[in-house]
Amino acid sequence: MTIRAIAVDPQNPTRFISITPEKPTPGQYDLLVEVKAVSINPVDTKVHAGLKKNGLQQPRILGWDASGVVLEAGSGVKDFKPGDEVWYAGDITRPGSNSTQQLIDSRITAHKPRTLNWAEAAAMPLTALTAWEALFEHLKVQDAAAGKTLLIIGGAGGVGSLAIPLAAQRSQVKVIATASRPESAAWCRERGAELVVDYRDLKSNLAKEGIEHVDYILCLNDTDGHWSAISDLIAPLGHICTIVENAQPLDQNALKLKSAALHWELMFTRSMFNTPDIAQQGEILKQVAQLLDAGKLTTTLSETLHGLTVENLTTAHAKLLEGHMQGKLVITY
Repeated sequence: MTIRAIAVDPQNPTRFISITPEKPTPGQYDLLVEVKAVSINPVDTKVHAGLKKNGLQQPRILGWDASGVVLEAGSGVKDFKPGDEVWYAGDITRPGSNSTQQLIDSRITAHKPRTLNWAEAAAMPLTALTAWEALFEHLKVQDAAAGKTLLIIGGAGGVGSLAIPLAAQRSQVKVIATASRPESAAWCRERGAELVVDYRDLKSNLAKEGIEHVDYILCLNDTDGHWSAISDLIAPLGHICTIVENAQPLDQNALKLKSAALHWELMFTRSMFNTPDIAQQGEILKQVAQLLDAGKLTTTLSETLHGLTVENLTTAHAKLLEGHMQGKLVITY
């Protein structure tokens, strides 16, 4: 079977081209997967922006969120066999899932939720892993006492859409989310946010609700723009986690006075550095699949494009760059 992929054009990195890669051979822990659907994430547009700025020598296949069927398994793979339906977020150092076939480390892979179709499943892994790691490994909201508060900045996006129900279901914190549009606010409430406030003039909007400080903050967009408010709002001994890199130095003085902690979350860290606990990502995806199949979580899929084409990938990136995505955009193959 000929493999088709859509890649960044090394001759003109602003655009995508169709290519036919050679069939890859699975390594010890690898699965060769026939990709059925891929979702588009901010990491796709950020990596593409870097390639447009710095250039590249050969075509680069993006895409790190997929569902598909196992075709082959490496010699060290224990839990998967050809024919298994899987989902995963992938490894940013390897060719991505904008391809009809892809190699993926089995340790960061799990069996696809039975109750979701390909598109519904592909919408979930990267954002689910990011939300889970931020909430339960960095912030540790599951250990919070009743009455503690969690502020999620960017509640209607892909990560926020999962962070809200995960925090609401698996901890005792009061979940507060930010949104600027009525439809986004409704989306957050439907997923379990007890309070939704406009992120513009965040401190004043929270003060109107009688909230001066919050115990936990999960920042999912514009760390630079929100940093002043975050520093003021975090409670003494509080915890902050952000997934968005900063362009300017972040003033840490307020955090030092409050003995507050700042955590960084990058879902790709485990696979990039082959950490000893790399298989934890497969375990997280297994637990998320169980929650989905039990009806305790719902897919965040909001729009589907059909066909692995240059046109669809270009359209998908443009939609994400508009900055108003609610939920996730997926391309099915």
